[in-house]
Amino acid sequence: MTLRMPAEWAPHAAVWIGFPSFWGHWEEPFQAAQRQIAAFANAVHDGGKGEQVHLICGSPAAAETAHDLTESGVIVEERHIGDIWLRDTGAIIVTDGMNRIARNFGFNGWGRRFNFDGDQTIGRSLAEASGLMVTDCDWVLEGGSIDVDGEGLAVTTTDCLLNPNRNPALGRAQIEERLRRDLGIERTLWLGDGLANDHTDGHVDNLARFVAPGHLVIPAARDADDPNRAVYDDARARADAFGCKVTALPSVGRFEQGGAAVPASYMNFYIGNSVVVVPTYGSKYDEAALMAFEPLFPGRRIIGLRADAVLSGGGSFHCSSQQNPL
Repeated sequence: MTLRMPAEWAPHAAVWIGFPSFWGHWEEPFQAAQRQIAAFANAVHDGGKGEQVHLICGSPAAAETAHDLTESGVIVEERHIGDIWLRDTGAIIVTDGMNRIARNFGFNGWGRRFNFDGDQTIGRSLAEASGLMVTDCDWVLEGGSIDVDGEGLAVTTTDCLLNPNRNPALGRAQIEERLRRDLGIERTLWLGDGLANDHTDGHVDNLARFVAPGHLVIPAARDADDPNRAVYDDARARADAFGCKVTALPSVGRFEQGGAAVPASYMNFYIGNSVVVVPTYGSKYDEAALMAFEPLFPGRRIIGLRADAVLSGGGSFHCSSQQNPL
């Protein structure tokens, strides 16, 4: 049987979404972040036409708030969770053609930057609760650091996956072999740097995403002060040279919080069963970006939702979610 990590557009049985639960992790944007994540959960559930949504909360108070903000049918669960970033702390589901298997990778707080109690255990906890077989993998890997096309091709960044703060004893060839062994990834497209000031060391789900086999979307800068112009240009050149089809989407442009540029990106979208949810930021390019998504996902509605409060915590909608494919 061929092992594969399914593409995100493959049908989902369910999705886990982390819900902001601790004021100390967020401070002033806390309640706004809760509202934005709840809106994301509602959109993916899509009135029952989308997929089963499990909104994972870390406290009784957070669970009560989540119930108040979400529509009937969204499943609110209270579990021992750290922060909301289940793309990185949740298990990654693969299939061998007959069985679904949860791969539970090591997690070290994005290179030992953050250490929240519960982040190291939530992946196994959620997978076991869903009745999945769980296997532990002997290296550090965050789900946001890779994206796959479902046919054995992955894209990643050297900025993150070869950073010595993750797996200092592993080189490129060794990481490629582990991707093959654990996720069924046969070919890897290595991009360079990630977005400026991204504390994940450049997760690829802010830079380049597959929308079909061998087909990537990558932002294109339109403004002279876009802090990621060179990063986008380099990523596009590498993807072209690798042989991928590349569609350029608008960049958010320079987006600041607290006086500093932060990694706001439309690439942090989530592909659900019936919708594609795209984070928006009040940028002059929001509408153009949403329109550019329309022809890429026929049969799915494109929904833009504000994610500026979520971004203040370090990520966006894709980062907070982890799908459970059929």
